[in-house]
Amino acid sequence: MMAITKKIRFEVFKRDGFQCIYCGKTPPTVTLEVDHVNPKAKGGSDDINNLITACFDCNRGKRDIPLNKIPSQLSENLEILKEKERQIYDYTKWIKKIERRERKDINDINKIYTEHFIKWELNATFRNTSLKKFLQLLPKHVVQDALQIAISKFPEQPDDTVRYFCGICWQTIKGARNGQTN
Repeated sequence: MMAITKKIRFEVFKRDGFQCIYCGKTPPTVTLEVDHVNPKAKGGSDDINNLITACFDCNRGKRDIPLNKIPSQLSENLEILKEKERQIYDYTKWIKKIERRERKDINDINKIYTEHFIKWELNATFRNTSLKKFLQLLPKHVVQDALQIAISKFPEQPDDTVRYFCGICWQTIKGARNGQTN
């Protein structure tokens, strides 16, 4: 049988506002303990989500009787957990939307390159590192213009085009950081 650690005990007290969720009393008028929502004797675990703060008297009065009614503090905790889950879902959805836009922008830039150099394309490592970085630091149209300029400078040399394109992008980024405008 594993004992509840001091760290977990403190986290439960902190989560419950250092208040007995049955009677609402707080120290120093009562001694707080950790109680199991689903009692250990009935198969409950020491998981933090199965633990609540109870004062000595309420905890002893309850013994191993399961809760028939969820105390308001637990209901509030449930609502907080539900809200956190909604926020995580929304955040993940938003990140995926950003990633889709980034992929589309990278593919649009690559398309400019492949339409000019028919049997060539920007390699995956370049697209996912350098090109992604350029699109994070510069507006898409600036990156597109830089590639068009590089293609016009080296219309028959794909590798030179990429190097020149990178130079234009890095110079533009450096100029933007130094407060210069084009």
